[in-house]
Amino acid sequence: MSMTATTADLRATVTRSFARRKAMALAVPVAILAYLAYVFVAFDIAGIASRMRPDNAAVLLSDFWSYKTHVTRDNRTGAMSVAIEGERKGTWPTGTAPDWVTLGETPRVALPGSDTITFVPDGAVIERADFGRIEVHSTGRAITLTLPEGAAMPEWISASNTRVNLSGEGWRFSMTKARTEVFRYFPGWELFFFTLDSPFHGKSLGEIVALALWDPRLDPAHSNIAAMARDFWSNAMWRHGEVVWALGETALMAFLGTMGAGLIAFPLAFFAASNFAPARVLRLGLRRLFDFMRGVDGLIWTVILSRAFGPGPLTGSLAILLTDTGSFGKTFSEALENIDAKQVEGIQSTGANGLQRARFGVIPQVAPVILSQLLYYLESNTRSATVIGALVGGGIGLLLTQAIITQKDWEEVSYYIILIIAMVMLMDSLSGWLRRKIIKG
Repeated sequence: MSMTATTADLRATVTRSFARRKAMALAVPVAILAYLAYVFVAFDIAGIASRMRPDNAAVLLSDFWSYKTHVTRDNRTGAMSVAIEGERKGTWPTGTAPDWVTLGETPRVALPGSDTITFVPDGAVIERADFGRIEVHSTGRAITLTLPEGAAMPEWISASNTRVNLSGEGWRFSMTKARTEVFRYFPGWELFFFTLDSPFHGKSLGEIVALALWDPRLDPAHSNIAAMARDFWSNAMWRHGEVVWALGETALMAFLGTMGAGLIAFPLAFFAASNFAPARVLRLGLRRLFDFMRGVDGLIWTVILSRAFGPGPLTGSLAILLTDTGSFGKTFSEALENIDAKQVEGIQSTGANGLQRARFGVIPQVAPVILSQLLYYLESNTRSATVIGALVGGGIGLLLTQAIITQKDWEEVSYYIILIIAMVMLMDSLSGWLRRKIIKG
C-alpha cells in the first residue's frame, strides 16, 4: 500500500512538473507577443509608418554625395545670380556662369535629358522631352500653371496660387511671387579644394600638377604649391583650417578628460581597495563616491558644468573627467584587490618601505590593466567628445551640429562624419599599437 502511494505521488509530481513546463513554454511567447503589441501601440508604429516620406529620405541621402547649383532670379528686380549651394561664398561673379547656364535678356538653363528652362519676363517656360511645354507665369497676385493641351497633372508637379514646384532627374524648379529658382544637382563635393575666387579653380589634375612642378607662378609673391596650400587651407566654403582645429580640440578634450581622470583615480583607488584601505569607512565612502560620479552620465555633467563654468572645450574635458574618475576608481581598486600578495611580501622581505613596495610590488602587476583601461577609454571618449562638443560649443561636434541645423549642406555633414570616423579609427589603431608596445613590450 505504501509502495503504491509513493508511486502515485511521484507520478503526480512528474505530471505537475511537466504541466508547469508546458505552461511556461506557452507563457513566454505570449508575454513576448504582448510586449511587442504594447510597443506597437505605445510608440505609435502605425502613425510613424503613415508619416514616412521615402522621397525625402532619398533626397537627403543624395545630398550626402552631391551638391546643387542655384540659378535664381529676383522677380522684383530681375537680377540673376548663380550660386553653388545658394551661398554667397559660392556665387559666380556677376556676368559669369557655368557652361549650362546662358545669361542675357532671355536666360536659359540646360538640364539633363535635353530638358530646358527659359526665363521670360513674367515667369518661365519648361520644356520636357517626355511631357511637353509647361508655362509658369505671375498673373496679378497668383502664380498660374499651363500644361500641354489635354495633359493631366503629373505627380512631379505641385501647384498652388502662391507657389509652383517641378522636379526632374537631377533638377528642381520653384517659382513664387518673389523669386524663380532652378536647382541642378551634380555628384561630388564642389569647391572642396578651391573656391571660385582661386586661380586654381576649374583646373584639371594634370594642370594642377604642372603648376605645382614647373609652370610659372600665378602669384608672384608665392610659389604655386604655397598658394595652393593657402587657398585650400582658407577655403571659405569647406573651412578646412577650422575643421582641422576643431578635430584637434575634440582629441584634446578626450585626452585631457581621460588622463586627468586616471591621475585622480589611481591614488584614490588604493584607499578604495580592501587590501590597502586604512579604514573600512573610508573605503566604503570612496566606493559610493565612485558610484555617484560614474552613475551620472557625461552629458548630464556637461549640462551642469556648462551652467557653472560656461561653454567651451574645458567644460567638456571636465565632464569626461568626472565620469571617468568614477569608472577608473572602480576598475583600479578591483585590480588592486586582485594582486598577488606574495610579490609584495617578497619586496617587503628586502626591507623596502611602503612606497617601495607599492612601486616595485604593486604597480607592475596592475599597470597592464590600468594602461589598457586608459587607452580604451581614450578611444571611447573621442566619440563622446564629439557629442559633448555639440553641447558646450567646441570641437568637431559644434561644426557637425551647425551643419545639421542649416539643413542645406548635407555634404558637409557627411564630410564631418567621415572625419569623425577616421579620427576614431586612428585613435583605435594608436591605442592598439601603444597597448602592444607598453603592455607586451
